[in-house]
Amino acid sequence: MTLQQLQQIIIIAESRSMNEAAKKLFVSQPNLSAVVKDLEEEAGITLFLRSNRGIVLTPEGEEFLGYARQVVEQYRLLESRYIDKDAKKKFSVSMQHYSFAVKAFIELVKEVGMEEYEFAIHETQTNQVIENVRSMKSEIGVLFLSEFNEPVLRKLFQEYDLVFEELFVCDTYVYLWKGHPLAGHAIISMKELEEYPCLVFEQGKENSFYFSEEMKSTYDYKRMIKADDRATMLNLMVGLNGYTLCSGIISEEINGDDYAAIPLKESEKMHIGYIRHKGAKVSPLGEIYLSELKKYGNPMN
Repeated sequence: MTLQQLQQIIIIAESRSMNEAAKKLFVSQPNLSAVVKDLEEEAGITLFLRSNRGIVLTPEGEEFLGYARQVVEQYRLLESRYIDKDAKKKFSVSMQHYSFAVKAFIELVKEVGMEEYEFAIHETQTNQVIENVRSMKSEIGVLFLSEFNEPVLRKLFQEYDLVFEELFVCDTYVYLWKGHPLAGHAIISMKELEEYPCLVFEQGKENSFYFSEEMKSTYDYKRMIKADDRATMLNLMVGLNGYTLCSGIISEEINGDDYAAIPLKESEKMHIGYIRHKGAKVSPLGEIYLSELKKYGNPMN
């Protein structure tokens, strides 16, 4: 099993066609088929299922591909850091949909500049945040733990050799637009929210209560709308008097000043933190980013 073979398997999986993959790799299809056969025999599994419409990964192939991507990405990081001296240093972060985490990223880029560095930011689903750190696509993943989801997520972190570092603890807030009928309240109860739609971020295939980005994910809501991005969420707050349950830590520079975070009567603690690979040292850029995140430790900043 070689690095080149792993790279070829990744291209095949992404192309979903042996012909297309062979063209991209500038090799013949028979040679590429031989690579797949050799790897399948060596690993003792079937990587792909073939049909007239193309190829798809088997469950065993999906798992194998996950490890292959980690190996290839680690080699790329090693190469860029120690071999290719002219390459820009890279920093990538993944996060749940937090405007304050985006703002911290902006401050990092402003501080260090872009001449010597290549940056990437992924505001995405919870499972993808974890997977991005696991596969080393991102150095840091920003998410939260609660009394409800902590046992499940910590078990997952342990399985993936990840560690969670807490940044700060906050209460639960109701986030809505300032024209909402409840916006003038000093505190809001779940009972008062019943007639309004609760807005939650879609979690895709991993749509488990434990992966929810909002507190009280198991509450029996009368009305609920799922959204894919933060801009849509904000529009739904205005158009439908929707709301979401969050940390109360908002960046007006990112979201605008038309929204408010009001304490929830049935508040629960949110432990905002980040995940990283166990034993991996946080890079200098990572340290700067974390220091920016810590500035948001007091809700309503």
